[in-house]
Amino acid sequence: MISAAGDFDFLALPGRGNSGPDHWMSHWCRVLPNSSRVLQAEWDRPKPEDWIGQVDAAMAAAPRRIVLLAHSLAVATAVKWASGASQSQLDKVAAAFLVAATNVEDTDPSFDAVRPFAPMPLKRLPFPALVVASRSDPRVTFDKATAFAAAWGADIADAGDLGHMGNEARLGVWPAGLLMLGRLLEKANL
Repeated sequence: MISAAGDFDFLALPGRGNSGPDHWMSHWCRVLPNSSRVLQAEWDRPKPEDWIGQVDAAMAAAPRRIVLLAHSLAVATAVKWASGASQSQLDKVAAAFLVAATNVEDTDPSFDAVRPFAPMPLKRLPFPALVVASRSDPRVTFDKATAFAAAWGADIADAGDLGHMGNEARLGVWPAGLLMLGRLLEKANL
């Protein structure tokens, strides 16, 4: 099981609309005592500079190393943050658990609110990462998620047919996700 007594903290980065009480991320924040959540001023009309700034502020204030837990648009936020962060900030990241990476470059009108986050950085991440992708995610194809993982030097985990793995999925504590997270922590030697 994942130890809450490690020498790191979990930093939860919710996607658009935040994570409701039934979202796996909210459940994890309740059961992992060494976790905190980055809050955004604007959840529905996100601005990249604001969202990235909130992540940067949380990282600057972090007293210990961080394992990022990102969902949906927050995956793009985390990757964009990493592409512009200082080495001292990057050194604070022990690992990143990246779930349902929204394809911010999709031209469908339903992606208009997230397109300001384009282009998606395709540079290798300087810390261990796991991309968790569903085969039935309407916000990113499995092939695109796999391409993101390859570009970032991350492992890919096939979550099956779980849609976007957000509020509507009602995954609860999401035991399968915790197992995936545990494997990432093991790989990161945490």
